[in-house]
Amino acid sequence: MWESLARVNAVVGGVVWGPVGLALLFGTGCLLTVRTGFFQLRYFGYWMRHTIGAIFLDRNVTAHTDDEAISQFQSLCTALAATIGTGNIVGVAAAILAGGPGAVFWMWGMALLGMMTSYAENVLGICYRRRDAAGRWCGGPMYYLAEGLGGGFGRALAVLFACFCVLASFGMGNMSQINSIAGNLQAVFRVPPVATGIVLALLTGRVILGGLKRVAAVTEAIVPLMALFYLFGALTVVCVHWAAVPAAFAAIFRGAFGLQAAGGGVLGYGMARAISWGFKRGAFSNEAGLGASVLVHCAANVEEPVQQGMWGMFEVFADTMVVCTLTALVVLTSGLVDLDTGAALTGVEGSALVGQAFSTVFGAFGPQFIAVSVLLFAYSTTLGWSHYGTRAVVYLLGECAAAGYKLVFAAMVLVGAVMKLDLAWALSDTFNGLMMLPNLVGVVGLSGVVVRETQAYLKRK
Repeated sequence: MWESLARVNAVVGGVVWGPVGLALLFGTGCLLTVRTGFFQLRYFGYWMRHTIGAIFLDRNVTAHTDDEAISQFQSLCTALAATIGTGNIVGVAAAILAGGPGAVFWMWGMALLGMMTSYAENVLGICYRRRDAAGRWCGGPMYYLAEGLGGGFGRALAVLFACFCVLASFGMGNMSQINSIAGNLQAVFRVPPVATGIVLALLTGRVILGGLKRVAAVTEAIVPLMALFYLFGALTVVCVHWAAVPAAFAAIFRGAFGLQAAGGGVLGYGMARAISWGFKRGAFSNEAGLGASVLVHCAANVEEPVQQGMWGMFEVFADTMVVCTLTALVVLTSGLVDLDTGAALTGVEGSALVGQAFSTVFGAFGPQFIAVSVLLFAYSTTLGWSHYGTRAVVYLLGECAAAGYKLVFAAMVLVGAVMKLDLAWALSDTFNGLMMLPNLVGVVGLSGVVVRETQAYLKRK
């Protein structure tokens, strides 16, 4: 049965992450970039000041509210909690090993265009959100698909998105993340996976049963800590290996276009693999185009759609251009991979490869550092995705189904800790792609709304 499922998944995954899916992802980013006048580049300083800069200058950004809304900073932390996960460690290493150093270049390209895709998703999310009976904000791709596109087609896309979101929340958002935590804690600290699963299941249930406000409060505390912890370690490794940084960047640009290959066919194949893995791992990491983070951004206490859209741009920038780039440089400057092919020279892969790269500077503490980083990154991802799945279930079945979903979600944490999940990672990629397709159709169809909101904002501000 599992072999049949793997074959079916390979076929479906080949379609959603093949030429059609990649063209839709790339084309949507290009369309929005052009139609908004290259907003992410022309107004780079402006949106940086009004996102990360505003955290220190504008108290309204971090102010908590008495109602069911969360602050702009909490929405960012919850979205980053779901976004910055094992993809930033394991995913980057996997992209380099499978697509060569050139995959990093295409991760950057995907992020540059993905900034505008994420921006558009969040603009639409705020435009089409609404209050439920309890006064809470409800929004996300389901709402702008059903109400923005309208008709039976829009409603069908909304239902498809919600179904795929629920499935992805159990796969990529839960079991895959928890399995990475359990595997690392067992390998480095000898913690039995079942013990990890029980503790995390109980913690997860306690947090998510408290609702979005409790999830946001926890992620508000975890995300800045985990980001500073990992960035400090990664910057230390890169600085120690500073002499190898130029060669690492040269390998990235050379590999992006297959310049190390000989012959037209091999050249094209190498470039295609770099593009495919760069885009796939880029989407897995920053989630631009998937529409998932909109489900939490819509709960922010903000009235201006463009303002929340700019937080979406910063989310992609921080995830890929900062965290993923540092991970890539850690790996490529360590001397543990072939800079022409990306092949590991030590026989280890994934987080173990990154751990070995850290050990070149931190010694035996390197793998321990990565194990703690994976714990923080992956567990925060699980908390963020619990909210995504909850909102999708509520859209499909109503508020009465929320508690049941949360209990099942917490139980799946234990399952994820003790089972082999090679297939689950592949399924996660597929469900991500299946979420992406209806969402991007809606974003393209409603791009005119995004353009009008952007132009109106720029005139006012």
